[in-house]
Amino acid sequence: MWDSICYLNGEYLKLQDAKISVLDRGFIFGDGVYEVVPVYQRSPFCVDEHLERLGRSLHAVSLQNPYSADRWKEIISRLIQSHTAENQFVYFQITRGVAKRDHAFPENVKPTVFAMSSPFSPPSGKILEDGVATITTVDNRWLRCEVKSISLLGNVLKRQEAVQAGVLEVIMFRDGWLTEGSSANIYAVINDQIIAPPRDNKILAGIRYGLMQRLCNAAGVVYAQRQVSKAELLNADEILMSSATKEILAVTQVDEKPVGHGPNAGRPGAIWKKLFNAYQQEKQLQCAIAPTLLA
Repeated sequence: MWDSICYLNGEYLKLQDAKISVLDRGFIFGDGVYEVVPVYQRSPFCVDEHLERLGRSLHAVSLQNPYSADRWKEIISRLIQSHTAENQFVYFQITRGVAKRDHAFPENVKPTVFAMSSPFSPPSGKILEDGVATITTVDNRWLRCEVKSISLLGNVLKRQEAVQAGVLEVIMFRDGWLTEGSSANIYAVINDQIIAPPRDNKILAGIRYGLMQRLCNAAGVVYAQRQVSKAELLNADEILMSSATKEILAVTQVDEKPVGHGPNAGRPGAIWKKLFNAYQQEKQLQCAIAPTLLA
């Protein structure tokens, strides 16, 4: 890991040699935004959508995008090629830069730009066969969740709740309504329809959140956005989870109880399988790889 190449403020160097000031506002305040782009067989997936969301996050926190989309793609490409893994994820972040410690935005400060790539293994095997377990929790994070901010303490604490409970993820509710997981979007499957929480400030509308609608169209599944109550989610036919590194997973257990009804309760369902296969076919289209489809 430490011998891999990263990008920092215009230079490519070994990760172990990358240094920033302790006065960087990302370090002091968590004042910055980030993105994560999955890479399959050295081809970035949904890179345009990730760069568009980066632009939205930067605009939301009054930071100017330091690079054009083409320049970002050059950086991403070089990091991919410098790494030995075929499947990777490229992480990059922009902070407001180095300045004396003061909550107000500093003037005439150059942003800090950092990027690196790491190995990535798409979900496979038992996690696809069995699905994943989750717990429910109250969403008590800040109210600007639509910004992909590096200020992730709220999400870190929620992820630790999942770790301590021995499950993969939490499912959060604010005022009784579904929001998301600590690092994933959550969907209910009700009467053969995918129901996603509305796009607003209470969730990070992940790239897969937008992709899900396209996948539903490809798979012949009805897609809708509306509020989902906790009672409704717990009574759903299926529950799905999506993120850059999780792709699309079936949630088969919530609070130690099986998801779904009848003899197949607690097992990945038919809607998840359709969307999983649609996701693999989308990867094939974008990254020119042979899809692994479920029968």
